Amino acid sequence: MPYCTFAYLPLSLEKKNVMKIMKFGGTSVGKPERMHQVSQLITRDKESALVVLSALSGTTNSLVEISKSLGVANKKEASDKIEVLEKQYHAFILELLTGDELRVKANEMINEHFDFLRITQKISLSDALNKDILAQGELMSTKLFSLYLEQENIDHVLLPALDFMQLDNNDEPDLAAISEKLKSVLANHSTKKLFITQGYICRNAKGEVDNLKRGGSDYTASLIAAAVKASVCEIWTDIDGMHNNDPRVVDKTVAIEQLSFDEAAELAYFGAKILHPTCIWPAQQENIPVRLLNTMQPSAAGTVIKKEAGSEGAKAVAAKDNIIAIKIKSSRMLLAYGFLRKIFEVFEKYKTSIDMITTSEVAVSVTIDNDVHLEEIIAELSLIATIEIEKEQTIVSIVGNEIAKTESVLKKLFDAINEVPVTMVSYGGSHHNISLLVPSSYKIKTLQLINKGLFNL
Repeated sequence: MPYCTFAYLPLSLEKKNVMKIMKFGGTSVGKPERMHQVSQLITRDKESALVVLSALSGTTNSLVEISKSLGVANKKEASDKIEVLEKQYHAFILELLTGDELRVKANEMINEHFDFLRITQKISLSDALNKDILAQGELMSTKLFSLYLEQENIDHVLLPALDFMQLDNNDEPDLAAISEKLKSVLANHSTKKLFITQGYICRNAKGEVDNLKRGGSDYTASLIAAAVKASVCEIWTDIDGMHNNDPRVVDKTVAIEQLSFDEAAELAYFGAKILHPTCIWPAQQENIPVRLLNTMQPSAAGTVIKKEAGSEGAKAVAAKDNIIAIKIKSSRMLLAYGFLRKIFEVFEKYKTSIDMITTSEVAVSVTIDNDVHLEEIIAELSLIATIEIEKEQTIVSIVGNEIAKTESVLKKLFDAINEVPVTMVSYGGSHHNISLLVPSSYKIKTLQLINKGLFNL
């Protein structure tokens, strides 16, 4: 199953760089004391590092709300939201920096960004302007962090991601262009060992400011790691690695020591929140290990993702919500040549991906996670079959190396969930995944039962 669709162009077969990539999410830089911790983490060894930062936690959500207010021409509401966010940043500066001179520089910098946000109230909102607005978070967080490093006399270079992060004409990352541009930028600072840049933001093929969508900072880090053939790509969050289950709803969970790229990609795609689904692909192409680490517990081993799985059997379970099941029933046409092709062409036409598919003698059932074109899809499918829709479903995926061949996994799984009404089962399509579709109201119970039945926790 493809997890991203950008065209991969093989780079030269040079050895991996001694540089490591370190990505810190919004919670890792969301408070001044967290930025202090990050500065210690990035300077604790002698290896060169390129650090990718997200926006301060909550900032992107605030910018989205500001953009929404502008989109409905509610300038007063937008202005109020801008003012609230600006106050948060000025308070942040007071705690982050101690010297008056650097505080002045920081406040002047923040004022420039918020002046831009105020100017947007005088312009009709467009997609391009919206992306400019959303870019402000990463630009501010990296500039603030750079000023803090300056205060601590930590030698570094702030590299604008807009100088090298590039999309192609299909709005997918252009890895060859990113590699060429980034290597040129780094060559201008050959004596430096520490670099700071923005996650998430980039330029599109037109040269306009764009982004890699939600969770895109992970993607940025992995793309950069592939571009420079880094020694490792570290993803620092607020949890100590990928857990075997969702710790938010299951009491007893444990961190997984090692996952293969394929296992991690399955978990990320099917709902594991710690890692963005697109993050795995670029690192996998260059066989660069990805480490999931905890900013608040840096000594924890975390999870390493690499080519080798390390062990067989069930390792983790993930859940993907907001799933819609579509049952396509036609006793007359199901066995007819080309019937399945007609079904898939409808989904392709509306650029709607299918997560699960099962077939029986008289029906085909599929699941989707995007209802933008649901009405049009149903209308077209209704011309060739009877359609039934089930909303508020959840895909629960059990992932592990060679899980389909592992003795007793299926028996333990179905014994554990015998009281759960399972709508669909997908088994055998992947060596690493068994997926169940259950009503969302049973999601938490299903995760808890699997934790006990499969993992003995």
